[in-house]
Amino acid sequence: MEMRGLHLLPMASSYRGELSPACRQCAEGQKMVLFVSGLCRFRCFYCPVSPNRNQLDVVYANERRVTSDADVLDEARSIGAAGTGITGGDPLGVIDRVEHYVRLLKAEFGAEHNIHLYTHEPNPEKLARLAAAGLDEFRLHVPHYLWGPLSGDGGAYRSVLERAPSWGIRRGVEIPVLPEKEAELRRLLRALDRIGVDFVNLNELEFSETNEEKMRSRGYRVDPRNGWGVRGSRAVAERVVREMRLSVPVHYCSSRFKDGVQLRQRLLRRAERTAPAFAERTGDGTVLLGIVEANGSPNLERWAASVARRIGSAPVDYRLDTARRRVELAPDVLRRVARRLPWPAFEVEVYPTADALEVERAPLNDAARSSSSSGTT
Repeated sequence: MEMRGLHLLPMASSYRGELSPACRQCAEGQKMVLFVSGLCRFRCFYCPVSPNRNQLDVVYANERRVTSDADVLDEARSIGAAGTGITGGDPLGVIDRVEHYVRLLKAEFGAEHNIHLYTHEPNPEKLARLAAAGLDEFRLHVPHYLWGPLSGDGGAYRSVLERAPSWGIRRGVEIPVLPEKEAELRRLLRALDRIGVDFVNLNELEFSETNEEKMRSRGYRVDPRNGWGVRGSRAVAERVVREMRLSVPVHYCSSRFKDGVQLRQRLLRRAERTAPAFAERTGDGTVLLGIVEANGSPNLERWAASVARRIGSAPVDYRLDTARRRVELAPDVLRRVARRLPWPAFEVEVYPTADALEVERAPLNDAARSSSSSGTT
């Protein structure tokens, strides 16, 4: 929806001007998130990176832990990725790794595979090097204590943004909206408008498992309207986007938009490509499965065959998950026969991601209820 140049998006997001091509792909679930390292020397108090990644030198493609280039390429194919967003930590801290992945993705998927990168580091040599490797866009995170005209200590950020067009690369700024710094934010936006950056993305400041203690110690509180969003962040962002008339496109992205639109669309795309034919897919992008757990059975293949015989399933109608020691099959089939089985049977809802995060499970027989109450599942 458009209101006098203001474009309204779902979940209270909005923008003026044109969205970045990378943002359009994200909104459609077409971007793979390539987390190249959790290491970062800036250590922002509001950093939301999860404990299993924060300040750890690990690589993930979406939710998949990466151990080889094949993992990255397979994950991109699993969502039909039209592009990749490289993030961290700070990716420029592992520049050789980032350049490798940029070249790998371009070689495999072609020049049209859009790759953007987030960084705190205003390093023209590194960014020019990545532009030469094929990077399409970078998003510079200007520290909150430098918001303003980007003079003095902020001069390095101004210099990078001014030089970037000569590298043939799109450049923008992406920052969280700190509600107490509205005046400084407005000064920064006017400076970016004079520089003529390609876009500015304003993200709703939000709580996470890793930043909650520091955020609360600074007086931030949860906005009950916006999930884990910080009270006041959305209001400031909406005022800025609504009131400021700038040449530079400005986009406000709410925390609920990231989960309710971007993530959901990516899950739907992955479920379409990776969920087994017998699974039930939901409108939220999750997958429903029937599962029978092996418990102590020593020979999983032989046990799975006996489960299939009991149920009357052909091999194409189920699969054996050896890591989780269970048989997976259609939930409606299992519902009909679960009471006759001696093994724990459940209906589960999972994300169609590499880690298959379980959202919910419901016991379907006495063996399942017994194992659940004893804590053995």
